[in-house]
Amino acid sequence: MHRLFVALRPPPAVRALLLDAMGGVPGARWQDDEQLHITVRFIGEVDRRHAEDIAAALAAVAAPAPGVRIDGVGTFDRRGRVDTLWARVGPADPLAALHRKVDQALARAAVAPDPRRYLPHVTLARFSRTAADPAAIERWVADHAALASPTFALSHLMLYESVLAHDGARYEAIARWPLDPA
Repeated sequence: MHRLFVALRPPPAVRALLLDAMGGVPGARWQDDEQLHITVRFIGEVDRRHAEDIAAALAAVAAPAPGVRIDGVGTFDRRGRVDTLWARVGPADPLAALHRKVDQALARAAVAPDPRRYLPHVTLARFSRTAADPAAIERWVADHAALASPTFALSHLMLYESVLAHDGARYEAIARWPLDPA
């Protein structure tokens, strides 16, 4: 089985900005450079034949390369406990439009729709069930609230495989398609 997702990879200068913001929260599992991406659509586990159908459907997606920027930080929580730190990516409209096109392509490849609301972001850190100190998380969010980048283009749509291991997930790009330059 292959655990797949569709994503966009920020350019090196933006990844460096994000990496520089990481640290200072005990218990956080910070992402490394290879893990930094903007998820367009999580697919989940599929067999090889279905993965090939998905890749073929995604190859037909025609969309402009979105111009976006990093614009602040936030948290996701589960059952009242922060489990993720992330950087906001905006404006959301061009990414939401790309998300819809990817969803339409995936539907043609028999992938069920994702019921969750799409929120463009780059995950920076995750926490285990024994989360870090909430005060340290609040301080980090306050200290990085103004995290921002100049506008940058996301020039390729990518299909990734997430390989789970005891020390976290490793992401491998398995296909890549250019988006139309602006």
